[in-house]
Amino acid sequence: MAPDRNPGDFGRKLREARERRGISLRQIAAATKISMGVLEALERNDISRLPGGIFSRAFVRSYATEVGLDPEATIQEFIAQFPDDTVTAGHTPSERVEDHEAVESDRRMASTFLRLVAISVPIAAVVLYFGSAGRRMVQNAETPAAANTTEPPPPSSPPPPVEPTPSSAPAEPTRAAVAPPSGAVVPPPASTSAPPSAEPVRDRLTVRLVVKSPCWVSATVDGQKRIDRLLQAGERQTIDITREMVLTAGDAGAIALTLNGADAKPLGKAGEIVTRRFNLTNYKDYLQTR
Repeated sequence: MAPDRNPGDFGRKLREARERRGISLRQIAAATKISMGVLEALERNDISRLPGGIFSRAFVRSYATEVGLDPEATIQEFIAQFPDDTVTAGHTPSERVEDHEAVESDRRMASTFLRLVAISVPIAAVVLYFGSAGRRMVQNAETPAAANTTEPPPPSSPPPPVEPTPSSAPAEPTRAAVAPPSGAVVPPPASTSAPPSAEPVRDRLTVRLVVKSPCWVSATVDGQKRIDRLLQAGERQTIDITREMVLTAGDAGAIALTLNGADAKPLGKAGEIVTRRFNLTNYKDYLQTR
């Protein structure tokens, strides 16, 4: 029967392989773009400092490659020594945080909808009341005018014809009927220009991602994996979001974002592993304040 594996064997094995090669943690961090804190935690077997899931295995593979160990065998040994869900599937607390953020987002959307309904109902009632009152006033004003209109009685006898004299000339038609009297103010013609159209409502969120230094990035957009690799310095990614995007960065200080053309706040501190959720409702919370 094989002896039980010592919990410190894995981290000590990595450290001894590094020391045999004469490599420092700082050199491995510069080569793999993994923060010093994560590498130190890996040698201490402190997996709580690791992001979990595919990120932890990718870090172990990069470390093993730098110190001359077999990457695949080292990953299998890592999973065998730490078989819990944080290694194979990822940290569950972050998922609960994301679910809580989604619930809060839905709650804010429902609250906004109820406020809009509460405001629009009284306004609609006032418009209907004054509209019906105006129609009644117009009807009341037209009824007396129609009642007072009487047909003139026919003349008892036709008037005698007037014979024109030789000296009389046809009267020149006056322009009083077509031209306004002197000093009268003529109102300008009504404007026929259409009112300016309202600004269209955005139905998607455009995220522009710029990498300032090499960084491992994972992005799930509208339920589909879009990015899951190490991005190099200077790379740019433009992503259109219809519903939401879940973004995980191995180094929060290496990523700069713009949301619909506006600069976003930093994702976190340099060397920090972060996960953020962006959608059409909450993206303004991530924008920089002016």
